[in-house]
Amino acid sequence: MKPTYTMDDMQWHMLIQNVAQHFNDLTIKRGFQYFKQGHVHQLTMPADGRIEAVVEGAEYYSVKLNLDSFTDNRCNCPVPANCKHMVATLLEYANLQERSVHALVNASSAATFKQVVKPSSHTVPNRSAIQTADIKAEASAQLKEQASKLTTLNVSEWYDLFEQCIAPLGMKIPNAPYAQSALASIFSIQPQLSPVMEQLFGFHAHLFVLTKLVKPLQQGHQTNFYMGFQTQVAADDIQELMIQSLVNDFPLKSEPERWQHVTETLTHLRAQMLREPQNLNYFLDVYIQLWLNWIQPNLNDNDIYLEELQHLQSAKDELGSSLSRLSWMLAQSWMHFYLSQDQQAWAMLHAADAAFIVHADHLLPFLNLLYETKQWVRMNHWLVEIGPLLSSHRNNNLHNYWIYWNETIQHLPEAEASLWTTLISMLPYTEKIYEEKLLAHHKWQQWMDYQLSMGREPLDYRVGVFQPIEKHAPELMLPFYHQAVERYIVQKNRDSYKQAVKLLKRLSKLYKKLKQEARFELFITVFSNRYSRLRALQEELRKGKLIP
Repeated sequence: MKPTYTMDDMQWHMLIQNVAQHFNDLTIKRGFQYFKQGHVHQLTMPADGRIEAVVEGAEYYSVKLNLDSFTDNRCNCPVPANCKHMVATLLEYANLQERSVHALVNASSAATFKQVVKPSSHTVPNRSAIQTADIKAEASAQLKEQASKLTTLNVSEWYDLFEQCIAPLGMKIPNAPYAQSALASIFSIQPQLSPVMEQLFGFHAHLFVLTKLVKPLQQGHQTNFYMGFQTQVAADDIQELMIQSLVNDFPLKSEPERWQHVTETLTHLRAQMLREPQNLNYFLDVYIQLWLNWIQPNLNDNDIYLEELQHLQSAKDELGSSLSRLSWMLAQSWMHFYLSQDQQAWAMLHAADAAFIVHADHLLPFLNLLYETKQWVRMNHWLVEIGPLLSSHRNNNLHNYWIYWNETIQHLPEAEASLWTTLISMLPYTEKIYEEKLLAHHKWQQWMDYQLSMGREPLDYRVGVFQPIEKHAPELMLPFYHQAVERYIVQKNRDSYKQAVKLLKRLSKLYKKLKQEARFELFITVFSNRYSRLRALQEELRKGKLIP
C-alpha cells in the first residue's frame, strides 16, 4: 500500500542523514536482511512524519517511528534503542515512497565519505579552499548529469563514471572502510531507475569495488596469492552482498529492452572470472549465481549457453597462461549442465578435480537446481557422479549430499540400488553415513558384516544403537559379542577382563531372549574352564555372577 503522506526531497535527505547518525553499519545490514525477507508488516502513517509497523523477528515487534525526532523512536524488542527492526521499517517506508533503498542502506558509509572530503569546521576556508570546493561541487554535478543518462550508456561507460566517482579517495588501503567509501560515492550519483536497472546498477557498483580490492592481486596472474586479512574481510563482505542481491527477483521479462545490459554484465564478469587466481574464486562464485538466478530463469532457448561455451573455449587461446583453468572448466561444466549434456559436464568436473580441488560449494548447486526442478532420474545420475568427487579430498560437507539422496529415493525408489553402490565406492570417507544408512534401511546383516570385517568394538557404541537389531535380529549380535570377548581376554589385564564380563552379561540376556539359556550355560562353563588359570578373570566372572 502507498503511504498516506509523501516525502519531499528535503525530507529524504534528512532521513538519510538521520539513519547515518543513529544506526551503525551492522544494524543497517541486519535491518536490510529483515526488509528483503519481507518481515515488515502492517506499515501505516497515522500522521505526517510518523510511522508504525509490526516487524517479524524472534517474535512480532511493534515499531513506532518519529521521522522528525529519532530519539523518540520506539520498538518493544530487547534492544534499548536504534535496533534492526527500526531500520527494516525505514527501508520498507523508503521503498513505498519509491526512493532508493540502497541509498539508505549505504547512509552510514556515505556519511563517512562526506567527512573525508569536508573541510574542518574550525578552519576558515581561504580562497583556494573555496575554489577547490566549487570544483568538487561542479564535478559532482557533472557526474550526476552523466549518470542521469545511465540507461543509454553501456557497462564500460558505467565503469568510467565509477572511476571518476572514487577518484577523490586516492590510493587507499584496500579494506572495509575504503570499500564503504567507494560504494557511498558511487551510489551518491545513482538516478531514479527502473527495478531491473536499479538492480544492475547496484550489482555493478559492488562488482567494480570488488575488482578494485582483488585487481592488484591479479597482476602477473600467479597460481596462488596471499591476501591481507583486511582486504579479505572487505572482499568477502562485498561478495556476500552481491550474491544476496542476485537471489532477489529479477523481472527482466518485464523490461526486455535491458537484455543488452545483462549480456554486457556477463561479458564483464566473465573477463574477471577467467583471470582470477586459482585460490580466490570471488568472481567464479558470483558468475555461477548470476546464471542461476538472473539469466537462466529468464531464457526461452538454449542459444545463449552455446554462445557462452564458444566464448569460454576461445578464451583458452586468448588468455594463454593467464587463464584461470579451474574457473574455466567449472564454467563450461555449467553450460553443458544447462544444455542437459551431462556426460560433457561430468568430464569437465572430473578434469577440474584431477588438476585442482573441486569443493562441495561448487558441486552441490548442481544438485540443488535438479532438486528444485524435480528432475529425479537425472538427479540420481548426478548423485552417483558427484559422490566420489566429494569424498576424494576428504570433504566433510556430505550432510546435504545425503539429504538429496533421501529426497531422490522418496520420489524414485529404484534409485536405492545405486545409493549403496555409491556409498561403498566412497568408503572409508563415508563410513559413518554408510553405517547410519544401513541401520536406517534395516539392513542388519550388512551392518553386522561391516562391523566384523572392520574389527569394531561393541563397547564403542551406545546400547541404543543395538536395540533395533536385538529386537528384530538378535542372533546377529552373537558373533559380534563373542569376537570382542576373545579380543579382551587376549589383552590379559584387569580392565580388559571387566570389559569382557560386561559383554558376557549382554550375551546372557541375548541367549535368554532367543530361549537358548542352556546353550549359554554350556558356553560359560567351557569358557571358565578354558581360562581357569587367569585368576583375575575368574574373580571378575564371579563378581558378575556368571559363575559360582
